[in-house]
Amino acid sequence: MILPIYTLGDAVLRQKAETLTGVDKNLDKLIKDMFETMYQADGIGLAAPQVGKSYDLLVIDISVMKEGRDTLPMVFINPEFIDKQGSCSMEEGCLSVPGINDFVDRPEIITVKFRDEKFNERIETFDGMLARVLQHEYDHLQGTLFVDYLSAFRKTLLKNRMRDIQKGTVEVDYLLAEK
Repeated sequence: MILPIYTLGDAVLRQKAETLTGVDKNLDKLIKDMFETMYQADGIGLAAPQVGKSYDLLVIDISVMKEGRDTLPMVFINPEFIDKQGSCSMEEGCLSVPGINDFVDRPEIITVKFRDEKFNERIETFDGMLARVLQHEYDHLQGTLFVDYLSAFRKTLLKNRMRDIQKGTVEVDYLLAEK
């Protein structure tokens, strides 16, 4: 089922997500719905708060990108970073902040402890686009949006566009939560 995506100004995007204690039928369905919603919106990552659920859960599928064509879709439950290395600047966008893209500096290599869709604990190291998307989605679980990293000057330049998003007066090709 396609879920509505919450946007800048919605309180759920500013909350720290709740830790999950296990997987059940409801969580399995939410994961499936999140993938379906992400694909319908042409996204490569989606965090539960973006669909109105304040859960420590995110999904990623970068297989549509050249760099990630051999990468399988992934589910991250209760992720936590245990190491970060390097630095890399790259342009980012977000389904919850439609129409705004800007450069964000993030660590280049990350090691993450998380639970997979079967709630098995894993520790893995990621780099490149997968590390970038994972950090972007993880921020959603902390109540942070990529625009929070922008300079005051850039935020001033984007003020009208961000106000339109907060009012719900933007048009996109995917389902948005009502304001």
